[in-house]
Amino acid sequence: MFFAKNLTAVIPGAVSIPVEELREKISSLLTNRDIVVYCRGPYCLMSVEAVELLRRSKGINAYRLEKSVQDWNEF
Repeated sequence: MFFAKNLTAVIPGAVSIPVEELREKISSLLTNRDIVVYCRGPYCLMSVEAVELLRRSKGINAYRLEKSVQDWNEF
């Protein structure tokens, strides 16, 4: 899982890769896992950009967390 910088909440086990650094780190990502991308909140557009980049680059199964991090942490 990846997220943008300046977050107020974090999903346990997530790895922080700001979208502006994603291109240079994309080759180190695993292709046999789904990746959930999130950032500051449901209206943050950086996560949309990151998902598009991941899907185009290696065909990675990338998904945007549609809700907030707090919603994820309730599971």
